[in-house]
Amino acid sequence: MAIEKIAVIGAGTMGHGIAQVAARAGYEVVLEDVSDGFVMYGLARIADNLKKGVARGKLSEEEMRTTLARVRTTTHLNSVATADLVIEAVVEELEVKQRLFAQLDQVCKPETILATNTASLSVTVIGADIARKDRVIGMHFFNPVHSMKLLEVVLGAKTSQPTLDAALKVARRMGKEAITVRDTPGFATSRLGMVLGLEAMRMLEQGVASVDDIDKAMVLGYNHPMGPLHLTDLVGLDVRLAVAEYLYETLGSEVFRPPEILKRKVAEGKLGQKAGKGFYTWE
Repeated sequence: MAIEKIAVIGAGTMGHGIAQVAARAGYEVVLEDVSDGFVMYGLARIADNLKKGVARGKLSEEEMRTTLARVRTTTHLNSVATADLVIEAVVEELEVKQRLFAQLDQVCKPETILATNTASLSVTVIGADIARKDRVIGMHFFNPVHSMKLLEVVLGAKTSQPTLDAALKVARRMGKEAITVRDTPGFATSRLGMVLGLEAMRMLEQGVASVDDIDKAMVLGYNHPMGPLHLTDLVGLDVRLAVAEYLYETLGSEVFRPPEILKRKVAEGKLGQKAGKGFYTWE
């Protein structure tokens, strides 16, 4: 199946990033969210990212205009009916994703592939109640989408080979390096990343070292591009908490028990970069 039109559900941090790389790769893109304010925010973020790319010499003014012209926004789910691939990037809550997939299964043409950007939830369970189980797949992007090279492709229990082939082709066209993993809690990236991030939080709670020094330990000692607490601020502390709770519940391992500092900061609204404060203070 040839994919030329991609719909992205959710215009937030991940959604608008996915829409941007899809449009940059030459796909016709529909960006959908529940209100005009949300979709216009997403479109503005795409424009801002592209302007920064022009300033850095990464793309031309003409390429920026062409990319933006490929993105159409909507607040009506029916508007994604003709998409060849739909990628959902809504909140990391199983029931919300299941309801959305049920709606998409009714709205979209039979051959449309339905992908979830979930970082940890079961792809199989998300698509458990729809007819096209062979066309359900996980496409886990990373933030910021336009600069992170990895795409984690997750196989549901019924995902067909043609669906996998199509997802991998999209990844290559977007300039991503894809890994393929089985549908297990946390997949590969979230399980590994969460262990490091949660242990860094426990070290902070225990007074082992400061936020800066814990992060420097991994940046300078292990050549990580950024420290685990810095990364947590970029991902969102609320997102990290939801993933930790899910992994702790499903895997039963103490390494995934959410630290008190994480739960407290989320309760206080200190969600990271998007809130202006997390483990760091953001301008």
